[in-house]
Amino acid sequence: MKILLLGKGQLGWELQRTLQPLGEVTTFDYPEVNMADGDSIRAVMRQYRPNVVVNATAYTAVDKAESEQEIAYAVNATGPGILAEEARSMNALVVHYSTDYVFDGTKGSPYVETDTPNPLNVYGKSKLAGEQAIQQVGGAYIILRTAWVYSMSAGSFVGKVLQWSRQNETLKVVSDQISNPTWGRALAETTALMLARPGLGVKIGLYHLAGHGHVSRFEWAQRIVENDPKRHEQTIRAVEPAKTDDFPTPAQRPLFSALNCDAFEKTFGLYLPAWQDALKLAME
Repeated sequence: MKILLLGKGQLGWELQRTLQPLGEVTTFDYPEVNMADGDSIRAVMRQYRPNVVVNATAYTAVDKAESEQEIAYAVNATGPGILAEEARSMNALVVHYSTDYVFDGTKGSPYVETDTPNPLNVYGKSKLAGEQAIQQVGGAYIILRTAWVYSMSAGSFVGKVLQWSRQNETLKVVSDQISNPTWGRALAETTALMLARPGLGVKIGLYHLAGHGHVSRFEWAQRIVENDPKRHEQTIRAVEPAKTDDFPTPAQRPLFSALNCDAFEKTFGLYLPAWQDALKLAME
C-alpha cells in the first residue's frame, strides 16, 4: 500500500509512526505541499500516485480565521476538494479529518452523523465546506470528525494548562464548553487500524471519532493538573470555573459539541479509550 500523508502537526507527527506498518509512507507538509494551492496538490498527487492519501493538514487558528477567511477556506475547503478530485482520478482512498465545530452546540446531547451541521464560526464553516467538497467529488473517502485533539506539545491545551500551572496560583477555565478530549496518538493508532481492516471500499462515508466520553474544559484542566507527573513544579492552588462570556474572543464557540462515535465502532469494530484513561497514558 502506498500512503501519502499530508501534514506534520500534532496528529500528522503521530500518523507518521502508526501508518508505517501498512506500507510505503511518504509525508509532506508546507511548503513541500501547499493546501491553499491547487497546482501544488495536483503535482504531489500525480508524482506519488498513492493508494491512500491521509490529509492531516488544516487551518486551525479558530480566532484568527475570523479575519483570514480566504486562507481558511482555501486550506480547509478548496484544497481538500482538489485532493479528492485527484484521488478519484487514480482510484485512491482519501482519509480526511474534520471537527465538532461544524455543530452549533445547542442540541444538548452528543451529536450523531445525521445531525444537521450549523457552524458558528469561520473555522467551522470552512471545515464543513471541506467535508461537502469531498462528498460532492465522490469516489472513495472516509471523513473523520474529531474533537479537542491534544498532544503533549506546548501548544496544545494540555501543554498550556501545564505551563499555566507553573505560572499562576489560580487558573480560571470555562466550564460551559463541553466536548471529547482526543489524544492525537490514540486517534492516529485507530486510523491505522481502520485502514488495515478489509473491505474499506464499502465503508466509505463520514464518521465521528473522538475520545470516549465528554467533559468540560474546566474539568479537563483539573484532571490535567492532577495527573501532572511533576506536580512539585506547580505554583497553582486552585482551578476555578468560568463562563465563556468571561473571555470574549473573535470567534464564537459551540458550548456542547460532544460527538457520539457509535457508528464508527459498529462499522469498524474500533473505538478510542475513555478520555480519562487516554489522558493518564499521555501524561505518564
